[in-house]
Formats: sequence, C-alpha cells, structure tokens
Amino acid sequence: MLLLPGIGPIVLLVGSVLAMAVAQSVGYFNFSGASGFSLEFWAKQTASPILGSSVVYSLRIAFASALLSTALAYPVALWLRTPFPGSASVSALFRAPLLVPGLVAAFLFVNVISFHGFLNEALIGLGLIDKPLRMQNDRYGLGVIFLQVWKNMPFALLLLSSSVRAIHGDLLDAARDLGAGTFSRFFKVILPLTLPALQAALCLVFIGAAGDYSFQVIAGPTGVSSLAQHMYTVQHEFGSWNEAAVVAVILMIVALTGSFLLVAISKLAIARRWL
Repeated sequence: MLLLPGIGPIVLLVGSVLAMAVAQSVGYFNFSGASGFSLEFWAKQTASPILGSSVVYSLRIAFASALLSTALAYPVALWLRTPFPGSASVSALFRAPLLVPGLVAAFLFVNVISFHGFLNEALIGLGLIDKPLRMQNDRYGLGVIFLQVWKNMPFALLLLSSSVRAIHGDLLDAARDLGAGTFSRFFKVILPLTLPALQAALCLVFIGAAGDYSFQVIAGPTGVSSLAQHMYTVQHEFGSWNEAAVVAVILMIVALTGSFLLVAISKLAIARRWL
C-alpha cells in the first residue's frame, strides 16, 4: 500500500499503452477503416520476409551490444574500485556519453566515418589509401553496435561499479592467499557476487538496443531495418496503424524474451561454472 502511489501511475500508464498496442494489433482502434476483431494484420506481418529479417537484425544488434557493453564495463569497474589520484575525473570521463543525446552521437560518428569524413581524409592525407573507404551504413551494422556500446557501456558501468565496490577486500585477499589468480578471482568470486548487477545491465542494455531507432536510421545498413524502423515505415509510409501495432507487440516480445534469456543464461553459466 505504501508503494502504491509510486507504482500505481507506472502500472496504469505502461499497462494502458500495452493494452492499446495489443488491441490495435487485432483490429481495434483502426484509424483508417472499421474497427473490430481481426487477425488479418498479424497474418500480413508474419508472412512478410521484411519482419523476419528485422527480428534477426534487432536480436543480433541487441545481443552484441549487451554483451560487449558489460564485458567492457567490468574491467573499468574493477580498475576504479580502489580510489587513486584522479579516479574521480577518470570515472566522470567514462560516464560522459550518458550526457550526450544519442542522435547527436550518431551524427558525430557519421561525420568521422563518412565517405569524405575526418577518418577518410586523414588516411588519404597520410598516403595510406588512394580513395575514400566506404565505412558508413556497413552491411553488418558494426557502426550501430559501436554506437550502442559507446552509449550503453557507461550505463552498465554505473550498475556494476556499486556492486563491485560492495565486495569486501578480505574475500579477494583470501582467494589470493589460496592461490587464485586474477582470472580465477574474477570468475569464481567477483562474477558470482555481482550477478544481480550483471543481469540488470544485460537486460536494460538489451531492451534499449533492441528498440533503437535513431542509430539505425543514421548509421545502420540500408538493406535491412530494425524492428523500430520497420514499425515506423509501416505506419508512416503505408498508413497502417494496426500492422504497426503488430510490429510493436513483436518488438516488446523480442525485448522481453531476449532479456529473460540473457538472465537465465548468465545465471546458469555461473551455477554450472561454464565461465
């Protein structure tokens, strides 16, 4: 009851959006025709090869972004665990991307890697290449993954830092005295103790990357769309709100399923000592 004033509005607002998206995906709230229950819009989208490629692409980008962001955040969190002169400034620099809007970061990135961007001009000026290289809108989405990691690694760092600092130094000293090396201490002591923070970071980064729109539009490949981009295209170019709602529901399912899968795999990997 004490939490109700805070949780109530969140549940109400989020629940109403989810309910409307589900209802619209099955024919209700049809802004361009008669409203009524129908699975026609699901049949059209599930039969579309574009939707399938969008699901695969979004999953690949989200998994890669979540895993790389947390993998890079761990060593930084361990490095900053013990304060040293200038550690506060170093920590602030690592967290600086959180203050930069994603759209701004994408445009800056494109200016660097575009056909006549800073990197190509520098390589030509140094005589390393004869003509500009095509790096923008690469077919594998590496630029999007780079932007996602650059943006989300500081967020993962925030979640992991507090958990890493909470580990008592005596535990690590005892493991060292018992002969555990650097990697053994990490995989057998630090990783299990910071599992909840790791799972939270994986989930939040995965969900954010799976639903990304701005990075994909500016720096993503032109031959494939993310789910968010496909949803916008279906609504904006074809005017089908109901089919766009289908894509939205699928996007939510993908985000939740992928995040739960990451949580389950990380927990199982530590329990079975796969790492």
